[in-house]
Amino acid sequence: MDHTADAHPWLVALEQSGLGAAMRQSLLLYPAVEILHIFGFVVLAGSILGFDLRVLGIGRHLPLAPFARLVVPLSALGFAIAVPCGFLLFVTEATSIAANPAFQAKLACIAIGLINIALFHLGPWRSMAAWGAPGGLVPPAAKLGAVVSLLAWSGAIIGGRLIAYL
Repeated sequence: MDHTADAHPWLVALEQSGLGAAMRQSLLLYPAVEILHIFGFVVLAGSILGFDLRVLGIGRHLPLAPFARLVVPLSALGFAIAVPCGFLLFVTEATSIAANPAFQAKLACIAIGLINIALFHLGPWRSMAAWGAPGGLVPPAAKLGAVVSLLAWSGAIIGGRLIAYL
């Protein structure tokens, strides 16, 4: 463990907690949680990818509203799996991971992705019935939201993967 001099006391306490110790000491717990974390973000990113590509025009023959009813709950499920598992992975080395620029970039990308979801639901989502029908004209705001989404969630995955290397 790398306890940097500028580490916040709550990070040190989190890392030294029983939970952090259990995650570090168990031969099976850490890999099991990591597998669940990967499964969660695959479900999250896969469903988001499908939705965003549909908004951008791939699969225009599919009505968007029924497709969204399938993939939006899947993305929420993936997020609900990935976040707590990610927290469990974080507690193993909270002081060094928190200072890692790849981790910080990952969190920034997740924040951008979540803000984008909120803005999409407050804006283009409200009129999706009109533009989401097969052959419907997708508004530029929806397309922009899809591009931002693809970039943000891709950035979160890339940042997460780079944590081990920075």
